[in-house]
Amino acid sequence: MNVIRIGDKVLNPDRIHRTVDQILDLRQAGLSQQEVADRLGVDRTLISRLESLGEIRKGSQVALVGFPVANAGELNRVAREGGVDFILLMNEKERLRFVEEKSGAELVNHFMSLISQLKNYDSVIFIGSDMRIRMAEAILGSRVISWEIGISPITEDRWVNPEQLRQLIRELKISGRTSAGESNPRPGAGPAKTG
Repeated sequence: MNVIRIGDKVLNPDRIHRTVDQILDLRQAGLSQQEVADRLGVDRTLISRLESLGEIRKGSQVALVGFPVANAGELNRVAREGGVDFILLMNEKERLRFVEEKSGAELVNHFMSLISQLKNYDSVIFIGSDMRIRMAEAILGSRVISWEIGISPITEDRWVNPEQLRQLIRELKISGRTSAGESNPRPGAGPAKTG
């Protein structure tokens, strides 16, 4: 067994290396920092610091959030192909099921966790109603690229143009490469209202 002593602690470096490998494998598989922290029983800030230590390039980090969208599967494919780092798309049925399956405390905790995650991205493409867009902008500020799909409340799924999304992602990724390490300037109000 490989052990080292640091002060009054005896450490197993192999155990540390295995844990770091697990963290990176889970993050690469798409789990959020908080999900990995919960699964492995470590602090989320440890994961963030590990990623910062290993980072060799910082480009434009883009998140995509949208609901209720009729073609979520298609948009998800476009976003993944474009290198979007975080994707949360739901149709109305999924959104209602998500809300109904959680207690009030669980919803608040999930919402707070989501806000915390989204603050780590340079740009957040937010597809939704006028009211939800205003709330996202109030919370996340100028990193939100708003894509309004209707006046609140929207109760039916809306189709979103995948080619417009592909172009927007391309523009955000290109602008992020030219100013790596800096926040993206807000490129306007995003695509025209779709419907």
